[in-house]
Amino acid sequence: MILSEEIKRLFRIRKTMLQMLKDRGYLVGDIEINMTREQFILKYGENMKREDLVINRAKSNDNTDQIYVFFPKEEKVGIKTLEIYTTRMKTENVCRAILVVQQNLSPFARKHIFENASKFHLEVFREAEVLFNIKEHVLVPEHQVLTDKEKKTILQRYSLKETQLPRIHVSDPISRYYGLQRGQVVKIIRPSIIGGRHITYRFVI
Repeated sequence: MILSEEIKRLFRIRKTMLQMLKDRGYLVGDIEINMTREQFILKYGENMKREDLVINRAKSNDNTDQIYVFFPKEEKVGIKTLEIYTTRMKTENVCRAILVVQQNLSPFARKHIFENASKFHLEVFREAEVLFNIKEHVLVPEHQVLTDKEKKTILQRYSLKETQLPRIHVSDPISRYYGLQRGQVVKIIRPSIIGGRHITYRFVI
């Protein structure tokens, strides 16, 4: 079967987003992540629309904590589309969503997201950023996001304040992948010739 470049692109993007959600602790099955292109086409059709690819998942440890992933059809998303999404989210009591956009948002759309940040947490990724899973790059070490309890344990063990830890910016690509928030701590595991592995911790700023 000859696949159009657009279908190939959307297939890869949706797979990356499913992997991202799973890595953030949302309920995503391996069967869905490992879906073949043929199965993808069978499910969504050869004339698939971006808006049909929407994803809604709950956290594995809390089914009330949900997230949406929207794939807007407009090349440049404006306020009208954002209002459609936030209305849907409000109706379903969902406060978090990821927008996978073809181009950057309009300045008015970005302002709208900022002004409604207290009600809805909207993340924005360009399609080009999620064509491949950054976590699978050979130069990216394993990252583990610590719970508040784990963070407290680490700080007590080393008699440190969180601000004394090495830092990672909230806008760092790996921070964005995991949806990290300021104040969180991430554990980074790198291979080590001497000790098998080398562990460091980063404080998100």
